[in-house]
Amino acid sequence: MPRNASSDARIKVDPEVWLRNLPKAELHLHLEGSITPETLVELSHRNDAQPLTLEAARNVYSYTDFPSFLMSFKAVTERLHAPADYETITYNMLRDLSAQGVRHAEVYISIGILYRFARLDVDEVMAAVERGRERGEREFGVTLLWIVDAVRHFGLEECARVFRKASELKQKYPSVVGIGIGGDEARGPAQDFRELYAEAKENGLRLTCHAGESTGPQSVWAAVNIGAERIGHALTAQQDDDLIAILAERQIPLELNITSNLRTGCCPSLFEHPVKRYFEEGLMVTINSDDPPFFGANLLEEYLLAYREFEFTFEQLRELAANSVEASFLPPERKLALLGEVERYGW
Repeated sequence: MPRNASSDARIKVDPEVWLRNLPKAELHLHLEGSITPETLVELSHRNDAQPLTLEAARNVYSYTDFPSFLMSFKAVTERLHAPADYETITYNMLRDLSAQGVRHAEVYISIGILYRFARLDVDEVMAAVERGRERGEREFGVTLLWIVDAVRHFGLEECARVFRKASELKQKYPSVVGIGIGGDEARGPAQDFRELYAEAKENGLRLTCHAGESTGPQSVWAAVNIGAERIGHALTAQQDDDLIAILAERQIPLELNITSNLRTGCCPSLFEHPVKRYFEEGLMVTINSDDPPFFGANLLEEYLLAYREFEFTFEQLRELAANSVEASFLPPERKLALLGEVERYGW
């Protein structure tokens, strides 16, 4: 019997099997950060005169702290040479998500990086990821919505260009639903984006914001104040009881990424992570994987971590799965259908 299921003698199942089959959504995942070393080798064989070995590909994912992680992430994205590569990584991502029991995903795509380095045409890339999405949805049954990500430390002008492109793409692709800002919080404070977020909202885009990952709770306050509907990480909110109270009262969904915070050094140790505290204090918690190959944990493994190390019960994990659906930007009918699947799921 699982150690934290002792209160219910009926539960005698393999936790991994139970959690794999639990219907759930992934709300904080970067398309470029979903590229596995195996997929990187596949791309390299397509594009490079001297293709990467699997060992060499794995070395690309090495980093020591948050700034070096950003450089490692950049090194992976530089392996995307053609729009067809984006179709491949989208399809492979949906395949991998399906194997973890994910029924829906909302995925960041870094248009900001495409613009900054001008390697590929944004419209051609979007057409390619849409082909990958349609093929993957059809074959694996995982729905996918896009969140267009701007790199905050590239400056307001570049981010404005990204958000306005997102508004344009939304008119062509219903799968484009929102915007967000990633990158270095210290060099791109959320409060600077107030007007851009207001404009994006007027254009019908949903608002997300990375905040409180590598800087203090003031970053999370700023995300709240500019109207973010979901907040990514929110790790340092635990340092401010007033902020915790506001997050609980307003039920602003938090996209938590446990292993990511540990591997980047933003959280010093596993048991200093606030995931259980946030849940017990009534915050709207969701569990996510961020950039799985970089951190060595996909969404299923994040749920297993919550079960084994933070002693979430199966019922609590089902509540987290329901939160992930409720916090999604899905239309009401699809959301209700998925919530029904979660509620009916048992053992």
